[in-house]
This record gives sequence, C-alpha cells and structure tokens, in this order.
Amino acid sequence: MVALDIPALFHAAAEILIREDQRISVEFSAEEARIRFPTTRRLAQYLDVPHYYVLPIFSMMEEKNLVRREERVGISTTGAGTLLFLDIIRKSMPDEATALLGEGTITALAAKHSSV
Repeated sequence: MVALDIPALFHAAAEILIREDQRISVEFSAEEARIRFPTTRRLAQYLDVPHYYVLPIFSMMEEKNLVRREERVGISTTGAGTLLFLDIIRKSMPDEATALLGEGTITALAAKHSSV
C-alpha cells in the first residue's frame, strides 16, 4: 500500500490530471489561481486504497491551507497548494506538464503566488 501523506496526494492528483486526463482546470481571480483537484474517490481509486484513508489527509491539507472544498463545486488548491502542485510537476513530470499547460501558463501560475 502507498504511504499516504500530503505530497503523495498532490503527486497522485498531478498524475491523474496530467498523465491520465490530460486536462487541468485552472481558475484565475484577482487574489489567486486555483487548480481543480480530482475527487477524493478518484484519488483513492488511483492509489488503490479505501476512500476513507484519503479523507484524513484532505482534512490535514485543508488545515494547512493547501486546498479548499466547496460544496457542489469540488476541491481546488489555494495559493500555497498551487505552488506545491507546481513544484511537484516541475520535479516529476516537467516535459508532460509543459506540453499540456505551456510554459506561459506555468509561469503565470507561479507568478500569481510568488509572494506566498
């Protein structure tokens, strides 16, 4: 079984979005840029663990202000979570991330949160 922690869930989310779905939803606002996360059930399925194993990690991620859950909207990153997501994709799948997002989008996401 995979060791579940915050970096493992962010890495799994990146794998799902970039390698499997080949689609990332990004929302820019005046305050921040958010990346839409896969559902907790999708992450649990990808990691091959029961769904209830993923939920406490998501609670920790919310407490650390890395993600936010919005009812009927889903889970998305905060500014700090976006930076962590970018760090993970730059280290583990830079070519695939750049091919999907383009260097300009990655740069814009990072610039939006450079002071976080």
